[in-house]
Amino acid sequence: MALQWMILTYVVAAEAAVAILLTLPYPKLLKNRFVSLVSLILQPALFIVPFAGFQLLDIYWKNEHRLMCTSEICTAAERDRYEKSIYKAQRNVILCATACLLYWCIHRVCKYHKEIERLEQVEKRYKDQ
Repeated sequence: MALQWMILTYVVAAEAAVAILLTLPYPKLLKNRFVSLVSLILQPALFIVPFAGFQLLDIYWKNEHRLMCTSEICTAAERDRYEKSIYKAQRNVILCATACLLYWCIHRVCKYHKEIERLEQVEKRYKDQ
């Protein structure tokens, strides 16, 4: 069951790297080409949003149907296993939220960059007239 969390972890790491690279100052030509490349990748990478949403629903369902270990008959090992599963679920929720947030940030940065580029072209046309 850990495969989907490994995939999500790698996707979040890749999104974080792309977000950092998008926000670093580069020469204009290099920046334009990098933003174009990332924009092409963004649409197929949208799969991460429903994937993370499905994982969140899975965490919620497992949390609702988890056996509670609150009575005095639980052993220390059972309590530890219960607490460990709670911590893992919290970590995975943060991972899902981060994946969606980073995707949205990358999408907005690319959109802002394209809008700035379009406005620069309009300004250039007005100066030429």
